[in-house]
Amino acid sequence: MPIFIYNSLTRKKEEFSPLEPPKVNMYTCGVTVYDESHIGHARSLYIFDLIRKYLKYRGFEVKFVRNITDIDDKIINRANELKSDWKELVRKYIGSYYEDLKALGIARGDAEPRATENIAQMVKAIEGLIAKGYAYPSGGDVYFDVRKFSGYGKLSGQSIDAMETGARIDPSEHKKDPLDFALWKASKENEPSWPGPWGAGRPGWHIECSVMSLEFLKTQTLDIHAGGRDLIFPHHENEIAQAEALTGKTFARYWIHHGLLTINGQKMAKSLGNFVTIRDFLDKYKDARLLKLFFLSAHYSHPIDYNGEKIEEARSALTRIVILKERIDRKLSTVSSRQAAKEAKQISEIRDAFLVAMDDDFNTPQGLACIFELVNLANKNIDDPQFCLSAKVALEEMLDIFGVSLETEVAAEISEEEIRAKIRSRDEARKSKDFALSDKIRKELLEKGVVLEDTPEGTVWRRKL
Repeated sequence: MPIFIYNSLTRKKEEFSPLEPPKVNMYTCGVTVYDESHIGHARSLYIFDLIRKYLKYRGFEVKFVRNITDIDDKIINRANELKSDWKELVRKYIGSYYEDLKALGIARGDAEPRATENIAQMVKAIEGLIAKGYAYPSGGDVYFDVRKFSGYGKLSGQSIDAMETGARIDPSEHKKDPLDFALWKASKENEPSWPGPWGAGRPGWHIECSVMSLEFLKTQTLDIHAGGRDLIFPHHENEIAQAEALTGKTFARYWIHHGLLTINGQKMAKSLGNFVTIRDFLDKYKDARLLKLFFLSAHYSHPIDYNGEKIEEARSALTRIVILKERIDRKLSTVSSRQAAKEAKQISEIRDAFLVAMDDDFNTPQGLACIFELVNLANKNIDDPQFCLSAKVALEEMLDIFGVSLETEVAAEISEEEIRAKIRSRDEARKSKDFALSDKIRKELLEKGVVLEDTPEGTVWRRKL
């Protein structure tokens, strides 16, 4: 079955066909390391890792590059604000970024190049653009001449005339046209800088991604370029202009953009007091799977609004899945052979529907619906061990694509030995019809995060998620 992707460049859904199948070159814009990563970053990191995993699952050989912007106006300004050395600031937040990736269970890229480690390649690219007539030095800066590139605006759908309205030149800039953008910025006093043919300075933000994507994917045309919708203009538009002016080739064949995240209907901002870092979320909710299930509930291209109610909905969804898994495990523990029979037709149909959903522009809400259809079906057939085993295999396979593990790690306030002792005491209380004591023990355990379930086979327990 073919995979279809909505291509932001053509504004339509297209069959995915990489240049050299089964190889896929994929690049995504990473974080700018001047602060802690927030849950908006988490959506980007998670969604594009999921797409990479699904393409691999479907047999593609994916080379995935995600950059780190470690020199930028934001970094310089933050370091000045904190009266900190910019290198120390960058080192701190790169470390924090990798801790967040690990905590979220998101894999690193095959390469995660840093801008400051690729200055020489950027200088070479800028020299090439000047030589081709697409860029010009001015006052120690170098600018891209937007009007020289005929395709400018094709990703964002904006015309040059429309862009020109309201554009202006800052007095500190030396460009000829308000639309031109910086490829190289002359260093100001006490700013980090590198030697260049035009004097000491640093590369502009846009040239970083153009150069590092082509350099680390070893190609002149990417199969997929991904990023947030807020990057379409000017960042991705400028990337296209630079790369295509330099190589004469199509820069990226498929552009994938995720929708933006809001908090209770508002844009996330520290000034509004609604800024939620990845660390804030994990400190509060303890379980990264809740954030993933929240993200899965909306199509990646759509905006998504974060609030506590939706995270509790995600907790309820995860609890349903984990309870089924534990029920199946208990059922299978009583069966001498765990060899699965031929997969039931109903399970095969659900698995196929899941693949159809994911092949259709990575439709995770529909994929999630397939998972819960399987949960319902398995609960109805819980007394059929072979059906249960087959269902568990299918469930784990789909959840693995989503990066959602069924292994639950919950901080224990009470040991397993103590729990079992409490259950024995409760069983004795029930036998002697001391229901007040029985209820008291159940409540005590619940307060310590332990949920009891009375079944025909006896009382079973689980840690509350």
